[in-house]
Amino acid sequence: MTYRRWFVVGVAFAVIGALVAAFAIFYGSFSPRGFVEDKYKRAASQDIGRNAIAYTSPRSPSQVAKEVTDAWQPADQYVDGSGVYLRYDDDSVVILPIAAGSVILLERMSTAYPRYHSTVGSHWGWGRGSTVRGGGPGSGK
Repeated sequence: MTYRRWFVVGVAFAVIGALVAAFAIFYGSFSPRGFVEDKYKRAASQDIGRNAIAYTSPRSPSQVAKEVTDAWQPADQYVDGSGVYLRYDDDSVVILPIAAGSVILLERMSTAYPRYHSTVGSHWGWGRGSTVRGGGPGSGK
């Protein structure tokens, strides 16, 4: 009877492992960063230093933004003529037009907010990882 119990426990763990593997295969990665890394083509020549890692797509910025936001809802989003700016808790996904589609830039919020502040202003709100300060009394300005 002891062997039978261990067999059932082993089968249960195997089934759980198979479900986790299937989820990873069919639903991609487990973060917006992983989604972009899995779905789009790496374009190291378009990186901005070591902070903004570039990927490309033949689709327009609005089409890429729809794909990304359908998979991962951003905390904040800003769209203007220059591109689409998505803010997540720790990361930003910035989608800019290029001649042959879009460049998608992945960057941590700690460097993305200062870089894009002149564009997104207060539209991105305040998130974890941001190095900006609020404007209320005692905010340390």
